[in-house]
Amino acid sequence: MSKFKLIIVFILGAAGISNAQVASKNYLWKEATSAGYTYKYVSNDPTNSRFYTLKNGLTVILSPTNKQPRIQTYIAVKAGSKTDPADHTGLAHYLEHMMFKGTDKYGSLDWSKEKPLLDKIDSLYEQYNSTKDETRRKDIYKEIDKVSGDAAKFAIANEYDKMLSSMGAQGTNAFTSFEQTVYTEDIPTSAIDKFLTVQAERFRYPAFRIFHTELEAVYEEKNRGLDNDSRKVFEAMFAALFPNNNYGKQTTIGTIEHLKNPSLKAIRDYYNTYYVPNNMGVIMSGDFNPDEMVKKIDQSFAYMQSKTVPPYTFGPEKPITTPIAKEVFGPTPESIMIGYRFPGASTEDAQLLNLVGEILTNGKAGLFDLNLTKKQKMLSAGAFSYVLKDYSTLILQGNPIKGQSLDQVKMLMLAEIEKLKKGEFDSDLIISIVNNLKKNVLEENQNYSSRAGNLMDAFTTGIDWSTRVATADKLSKITKKQIVDFANKYLAENYVIVYKRQGEDKNILKVEKPPITAVEVNRESQSPFLQTVAAIPSNAIVPVWTDFSKDIERSKSGAFDVLSVQNKENSIFKLYYRYDMGSWNNKLLPIAAEYLQYLGTDKQSSEDISKEFYKLAASFRINTSNDQTTVSITGLQENFDKTVSLYENLIANCKPDTAALNGLKQRLKKSRENAKLNKAAIMQGLVNYAQYGANNPFNNVLSDAELDALTADQLIAVLRNIGKYEHTILYYGPKTGQQIASTLKPLHKSPATFMEIPAQQSFKKVDQDKNQVLFADYDMVQAEIQWVRNATTYNASVTPTIELFNNYFGGGMSTIVFQTIRESKALAYSTYAFYNTPQKKDDRYTMIAYVGTQADKLNEAIGGMNELLTSMPESEKVFTVAKDNIRKSLETERITDDAILFSYLNAQRKGLDYDIRKNVYESANTLGFGDIRSFFDAELKNKPYTYCIVASEKRVKEDDLKKYGELTKLNLQQIFGY
Repeated sequence: MSKFKLIIVFILGAAGISNAQVASKNYLWKEATSAGYTYKYVSNDPTNSRFYTLKNGLTVILSPTNKQPRIQTYIAVKAGSKTDPADHTGLAHYLEHMMFKGTDKYGSLDWSKEKPLLDKIDSLYEQYNSTKDETRRKDIYKEIDKVSGDAAKFAIANEYDKMLSSMGAQGTNAFTSFEQTVYTEDIPTSAIDKFLTVQAERFRYPAFRIFHTELEAVYEEKNRGLDNDSRKVFEAMFAALFPNNNYGKQTTIGTIEHLKNPSLKAIRDYYNTYYVPNNMGVIMSGDFNPDEMVKKIDQSFAYMQSKTVPPYTFGPEKPITTPIAKEVFGPTPESIMIGYRFPGASTEDAQLLNLVGEILTNGKAGLFDLNLTKKQKMLSAGAFSYVLKDYSTLILQGNPIKGQSLDQVKMLMLAEIEKLKKGEFDSDLIISIVNNLKKNVLEENQNYSSRAGNLMDAFTTGIDWSTRVATADKLSKITKKQIVDFANKYLAENYVIVYKRQGEDKNILKVEKPPITAVEVNRESQSPFLQTVAAIPSNAIVPVWTDFSKDIERSKSGAFDVLSVQNKENSIFKLYYRYDMGSWNNKLLPIAAEYLQYLGTDKQSSEDISKEFYKLAASFRINTSNDQTTVSITGLQENFDKTVSLYENLIANCKPDTAALNGLKQRLKKSRENAKLNKAAIMQGLVNYAQYGANNPFNNVLSDAELDALTADQLIAVLRNIGKYEHTILYYGPKTGQQIASTLKPLHKSPATFMEIPAQQSFKKVDQDKNQVLFADYDMVQAEIQWVRNATTYNASVTPTIELFNNYFGGGMSTIVFQTIRESKALAYSTYAFYNTPQKKDDRYTMIAYVGTQADKLNEAIGGMNELLTSMPESEKVFTVAKDNIRKSLETERITDDAILFSYLNAQRKGLDYDIRKNVYESANTLGFGDIRSFFDAELKNKPYTYCIVASEKRVKEDDLKKYGELTKLNLQQIFGY
């Protein structure tokens, strides 16, 4: 659950039409009192956020919005891996995991009997931690394993998850980063009293039970990190940039040595030091009355006592005077990362840094976008700012095309930095950036989850909210000279460069598997606290179902059907052209869609078109799947005509460019080579092979010879003809359906007759009539296993049973699979199992199960999942939780905005003309365990499966693989088709 984040979010205070309007606003802290509580707020803040500081120092930040009857909550602690003790790195992350284990009041059958055993485990770990003799350490660990098993008899695993699931919570999770540990829930508004009762208890006195199995999950997370080359590059970059700060000296998950020698005492000390109200924040956005909410939060957390929090101190970093080069090795494709060091988040320079990142990369008109990506000089190139409390960084990332060295990539990116320093960019680019950020904030403020996330990030990073909401105003006043001066001040030979090279990482050390005896999970037990929470009354929320006949306006624009939903919140529009054809109809479609981004017309170059879209704060994209193609055009309604005309002119008048095609071919070949080095892509290929056989949708691509023979005229013909096929127009925006149909008619003209859609290549799912093993070799520490079984054809009537089965069996942290594989047997960090519903009525369901585990646990992991797929455990309590979660989630789920349109289209593909969620909801109360038992017995029990396994041949034995079925070792040509 650690957080590996390389993003920066802008929060803009202005959503006006012109820069003059933006500049006229002030963003000042003001104070107000309501319902007996004083709070601060920022004038002209579009989120209407209130900032409270309670008597004990707890920060409460509330941003109300009643669009959906749900609340995104974050409980944030201003402490993370940066404040880990040097001799116990990874401790904050450990603690994050343990905060899900309960307290003396919940998660325990009998605290008086459990507590002495937990104390003994604490003591044993201290002995283990201080003992160097390996024989003695093994003896101590055996005792830890034994006492842990005894203690687990009094533990109720996952009781926290059960309580939250019963409330209808979604997204139960947490993450740890450099200076933050954050606990997150998305809850129904009606569950707020239950939620606060649980959270107040959760933070009162966490009990560190079921520790050694959870520690094994952390081991698994560490091993996943060892298999993640991107993470290794990032850690190498920060180690070189920040040798004096824990940003670089420590990692979030910690060292292997410290993982092997945990101290529960040190974890408790850390909790007592940093988990205090004056170092914490409760952040919420959603449907609530802030006057009532702050009172509830105050009453819930008033017991917490403030305490002096030791400040984090560090020696200032010495200036970098010459480039520092590092190397990282691994199986993934080669790349480079360049990083510059900047001042911290609260400085003016950090604000300018965000703008510099946008000037370099904004997806359309940045220097990297136009000069490197658009001209295909590199496979990919990007630049972004990463703002932290003590320091910030500007990160450049680049991937080479075929035959290009990493040093050539470096020189290309640094050449763009020199252009920045010389001012070789359009003067109006800053205005365009501001316009796009204005649009982004409109979109973000529509979403209660985005609001809460932005507020939480500002709180933990220490950025003044008034500064964040004033960003657009400040950026609109920045001059080109200021940017140039800033770039010359900070960007010189003062960078760190990390070369990610392909090859064996000889420094890698996996966390070895300790012997663990499966522990009790006591599924059927409930603490009195859980029963108390369940008894807390909650207001009933009436579910709202989508009525496709009423919620969608239907009109005609020429020969096209127009389906629309009006946006009554802001000026954003989203326009879609939806075609019932895809790569199965024409393999050239996805290539043509990619080719278009490099093309111009007789009157405009490709670069000119990109700049124009960016000036309009607009964008377009063509997405092609197996059997559908969607053109997406978004922007501000005031620029609707210009935006649509820009796309229509490009698609109608794009001219062939042989040089651009040659560049695209090289990029595609390199991308194809890189895919063969990506374990996720390899697994996707194996799963497709298991579902469809040797010829499948995954390897349904052009051969190398076909790609070489492809001409520009062929792709131009595909692009120019796309509008001549029958398609549906979808619109979400401020206009009515009739208005937009009328506006579109001269912009998007219908042909006299539609062209016939090419015949679709057919792929049919195969039957698994015997156990098979598909294996692909990959240099990795872990082993990844997926079980695949194709089942019956889609049947709408069994949807409620399937939803309930997934919620009970393997779709979340309160399910049977998670409790057994992770909590009881400590076999994986990540595991799940679900019965996957097809997208079309004539397609078949597929059962998918997954375990990512250490290679030396492969047999145990497969055995554990096979046991569950053969004999599904029965738990009345877990079943009740599953039913409650479905019912309460659906009561508060609202399909809104353009999602209404896609919900309708998705229903159509299944042969439905109604919102099937209503059927699921109404059936939730009537279905019994016997229904999902019958479903399991008919569809899954004792059925053959295809095991898809990606692992290193050095770490798994062929004889072990053969135990599970007929073994086929697939090479990359067979998997990828090229």
